[in-house]
Amino acid sequence: MARGRPPAHTREQVVDAAIGIADVEGLGAVTMRRIAQDIGAGAMSLYTYVPDKDRLVDLMVDRISGTVPPIAITGDWRTDLLALARSQRTLMRAHPWLPTALPNRRLTGRNTLAYLEQGLAALEPTGLPGSIKMEIVALLTGLVATFVTAEVAGTTPVPEQVALIGEAVASGDFPQLAATLAEGGQGREPDFDRIAGWTITGLVTQALNS
Repeated sequence: MARGRPPAHTREQVVDAAIGIADVEGLGAVTMRRIAQDIGAGAMSLYTYVPDKDRLVDLMVDRISGTVPPIAITGDWRTDLLALARSQRTLMRAHPWLPTALPNRRLTGRNTLAYLEQGLAALEPTGLPGSIKMEIVALLTGLVATFVTAEVAGTTPVPEQVALIGEAVASGDFPQLAATLAEGGQGREPDFDRIAGWTITGLVTQALNS
């Protein structure tokens, strides 16, 4: 019996090409037509490998999630959750489109499930119910995504912003802001470990005391 021609490409090649485009130009630049151009295929032929862009983004997220080594679970939930947050930050900084891709995703791939498994394992010593542990992991991921988005965008005020803030403070209508700026609060660079540590301790402690 005659057989059809084998596929010219693989799903992995399609996903890798999409990741390469997103890393350089952002998620909005990822289209079937653009991927087809990059790998030398017909745009319609790509639907053989992925049914639509939503599924493609799911596969992209799972693919890059497998590039970060798993953390070592020590049994100290603060240490382990901070290590997990650092790992996510590294991944998101390497792929700046990831924070915008995460909301409403079907994160059912083995690599993304492995991250969730690590988060649950890190929280195991707390004795919290599974549903609460899932919420904490999700909130921690949201924190990392927000932090990295600000890092990538840059948070240094432009001269016009500085001038407008200075004018407002000089009016005397914002005494708390004025006191904070006088202490050097505006120039303090956000520290990831400090902010993540506060969040982790706050979330878990509140959950344990609820």
